[in-house]
Amino acid sequence: MEELQRALQDRGLTVTGLPEKGRCLYTTKDFYPGEVIISQEPYVCVPNNSSSISRCDGCFASSNLKKCSACQVVWYCGSNCQKLEWKLHRLECQVLSRLDKEKRKSVTPSIRLMLKLYLRRKLQNDNVIPSTATDNYSLVEALVAHMSDIDEKQLLLYAQMANLVNLILQWPEISIKEIAENFSKLACNAHTICDSELRPLGTGLYPVISIINHSCLPNAVLVFEGRLAVVRAVQHVPKGAEVLISYIETAGSTMTRQKALKEQYLFTCTCPRCIKLGQFDDIQESAILEGYRCKDDGCSGFLLRDSDDKEFTCQQCGLVRTKEEIKKITSEGNILSKKTLALTSCGNHQEVVSTYKMIEKLQKKLYHPFSVNLMQTREKLIEILMELEDWKEALAYCRLTIPVYQRVYPQFHPLLGLQYYTCGKLEWFLGDTENAIKSLTKAVEILRITHGTNSPFMKELILKLEEAQAEASYKLSSKDE
Repeated sequence: MEELQRALQDRGLTVTGLPEKGRCLYTTKDFYPGEVIISQEPYVCVPNNSSSISRCDGCFASSNLKKCSACQVVWYCGSNCQKLEWKLHRLECQVLSRLDKEKRKSVTPSIRLMLKLYLRRKLQNDNVIPSTATDNYSLVEALVAHMSDIDEKQLLLYAQMANLVNLILQWPEISIKEIAENFSKLACNAHTICDSELRPLGTGLYPVISIINHSCLPNAVLVFEGRLAVVRAVQHVPKGAEVLISYIETAGSTMTRQKALKEQYLFTCTCPRCIKLGQFDDIQESAILEGYRCKDDGCSGFLLRDSDDKEFTCQQCGLVRTKEEIKKITSEGNILSKKTLALTSCGNHQEVVSTYKMIEKLQKKLYHPFSVNLMQTREKLIEILMELEDWKEALAYCRLTIPVYQRVYPQFHPLLGLQYYTCGKLEWFLGDTENAIKSLTKAVEILRITHGTNSPFMKELILKLEEAQAEASYKLSSKDE
């Protein structure tokens, strides 16, 4: 701990223990929006490989891959990544090669993450790879496991997974109980590694980053540059303040967020947003985000359930909607949602679009315009329409989501920036240079704070904006001539 404190001190940070929260990361200097607070390479990480997609173990690329000829489990994009990973994979390859073909199929990314955790510990203990103040197994040991909070079903699953790891490693010095506890640590502390557009690529354990606590109103954001985890300030974080990031999707009611945090991370959030639970402002916001709309199209009111649980009354104009009416529309929507699953598996994209449009039409009758459910349906439509290269309609739906994003996310949130980016790309492609410049400018303003400006993604975005501005300038000068 002393070594870690010394290493963090140089970065303007310190670890403090609080009875109600455990370890916390505090600042010992001011950090400003866009400034990197801390970054860390993973102690261990794995790509999210599945039957449908494989990724390189080194860089998570998904093209030009070759499978390791010995273990037949791990993929690489080339010799560079293979060499970088070789010290660790040499040991992993040995233990995986002992398994028969059927057993290898049960080596999921979670199992591999645990195998790599123990193998890396061994390599550091044997001084094959170096340990540092911010990269050593004692930091993993210090992570919270929450074993006493886990239900019996989950404990049994961890025990089964631990048994498989034990079988693969065949190390008598480690117990199934210890491995199961580490699985619990991974569940509470590992991070999903995403690309610059927040698409999941893999899972990594970052023991120092894991010290940072959650808030539904965070002052920092975690993004990834390749496998490197980078925490940047999204507002002024004064000296002596706690660094806070969000562990979950924050677009939702307090009850939804609390439920997600309790299930995944086994704690109850007491951030400034969550302590308002049950207060009128919180009830209103929850009703708008996840409740029902007034059936008068001209009214922007939200509904609350009556005390007899039979009706919902608009809090603005007093109009009533019956529980049966809402139930009927909800039921129709559920039937259509099941239909989209069947159509998607058949690859019938046009029918999927038509069905989602029917769902959207029902949801517009049922939900408030700022509803998260309606937003998610429109996001799905954007995704499919872009796959079908129907750029014009994709843009129309993208523009509909922007006001909702502005409401549910803070000013500097990567998802808001990325939605502006999508809008700008579509506008420019469709020849609407003027609006493309506006959207791309907003995207750059947000994403330069959350992502910095040095990643290939950000360089490409800034270049797109400059090209759009140059095009607009050329059109203007041509008109003047």
